[in-house]
Amino acid sequence: MVLQTEKRYYTPEEYLELEEKAEYKNEYTDGEIIQMTGGTTNHNKIAGNFYKRFPLTLQGQDYEIYIGDVKLSIPRYCLYTYPDVMVIKGKPIYEGTGKTIITNPLLIVEILSNSTKNYDKTDKFKYYRSIPGFQEYIMIDQYSFAVEQFIKQAEGQWIFKEYEGEDAVLVLDSIDFKITLRDIYERVNFELIEE
Repeated sequence: MVLQTEKRYYTPEEYLELEEKAEYKNEYTDGEIIQMTGGTTNHNKIAGNFYKRFPLTLQGQDYEIYIGDVKLSIPRYCLYTYPDVMVIKGKPIYEGTGKTIITNPLLIVEILSNSTKNYDKTDKFKYYRSIPGFQEYIMIDQYSFAVEQFIKQAEGQWIFKEYEGEDAVLVLDSIDFKITLRDIYERVNFELIEE
């Protein structure tokens, strides 16, 4: 005899209340709470390297950059998630009265892992595209010098570019910023295979 357990669905309010007390981060997708996998040391280094280069380049300009722990709301898909890096032009627009959930990223960076890359490249990108001001999506492979970039041209039209090799230079379109892959992958050890 096979026992089937009934799947529990939560309201967004229940999720947000639970998330405030949670010991680990969870995504919320249309009623389901999904525990996020832990990041690797390479994942952390790559996100940190990308993040730390921004303040030096964008000083005095009207951008905010957030890493890892800032929640993003995507109302069209009833989704809450934590992108690896988000850049906002101007001031953040918050959901509700708090200062923990934003709704207006211009650019999102995700560090790809073997367990999340298919989701990041398909459904998650579809969800991100529903954000009105979202203009650019960067996906960084954590196992080799490889970056994929999608740039919005018009509604429903995106251009794809790819960069490979440590001497390649990622040039952002939505922001006047460029970075070598060597800088993105500084101190990353590709021989460490972690999941």
